[in-house]
Amino acid sequence: MLNRTLLMPSLSASLFYKEIDLLHPISFDQVFQYERFNSLCNRFVRLGRYSDLGNQTRKYDLRKGSGRKWTVERDLEQLKQSSRGPIDKYQVISMAGKNPFLWHDHWPVKDYARVFECLVLVDEIAKEADKVVSKIRRIGRKLRSKTNFGAEGSSLSHAPYVAIHMRVEIDWMIHCKKLEQRSRISQICSSKQEIMERVGNIVGLGSTAIVYLAVADSLLNDSSILDGWKRGLVPFEKKKLGVDGIYKKHSYLIQSAIDYEVCSRADIFVGNSFSTFSSLIVLERTQRVIRRGITSSCGIDVRWPSYAYNIPGESNGPQKWMTNMSDSNLKAISYGSNAISC
Repeated sequence: MLNRTLLMPSLSASLFYKEIDLLHPISFDQVFQYERFNSLCNRFVRLGRYSDLGNQTRKYDLRKGSGRKWTVERDLEQLKQSSRGPIDKYQVISMAGKNPFLWHDHWPVKDYARVFECLVLVDEIAKEADKVVSKIRRIGRKLRSKTNFGAEGSSLSHAPYVAIHMRVEIDWMIHCKKLEQRSRISQICSSKQEIMERVGNIVGLGSTAIVYLAVADSLLNDSSILDGWKRGLVPFEKKKLGVDGIYKKHSYLIQSAIDYEVCSRADIFVGNSFSTFSSLIVLERTQRVIRRGITSSCGIDVRWPSYAYNIPGESNGPQKWMTNMSDSNLKAISYGSNAISC
């Protein structure tokens, strides 16, 4: 069991290309409820403020390795050695050195998931997400009332929608192509056409569905993402949905937090298994499914199903996707994987 107080972190985004003005970090309590987190994660892990430290000057210096020689294994060994040393006598741990690995990457997925259960959005962001979801469902009800999908005997009180984390922006396409070359894996990038075809082939999707496209509009070079969808799939992005004004009021990271919540609440979610954003949404949705007593979605219909459009699945649709809760580390979540399971 963890019983460590962590200083309140800053949240940031990883972007590529030229959008460095979007990278400004924001504090944890601008997105999540600070006190609520500590209450829900009591006796497991808690956050603290730097001003609350009794001794801010006495610190434990921890130098982490850098470059390719600093492997995941060496990083984990350092963690084990540090846990046996005098580190618990210090309130401040100062880390130095450049490397791509962080200690939390060694956490078992179940422990990481427990921390996620303590994250509650601040009211402002939750209310903004409510507005977007309500608009999607309202349009969905109108659409269903005009089609056979809303015929007599069906309920219009709840209009299901599909949310797609559509990674076709310029920053992602640059990154994923380099990643495919470096890793020699071809199932990372997906074209707009491939995404549309696979989503249209989801088994049991129905003849009519509202499709919300979670896409970073400011990084999008392709203005035709609303065109070419299978008959019955009605796509909406922020402008067409009429909610772009909600997003424009906020910084890039807050916009991402709103989209995260909209995708998380969707009846069906489709993302990219090499995207951390998609992977975290699937983790949260997997927890919901497990709480209903279901540990696998293979061959059965489940509530809140998730899919990966970058990997072909049944009937050339996207691969069904549930987080492997038995993983001993966060490699698949943090860096992506094509070895996902249902």
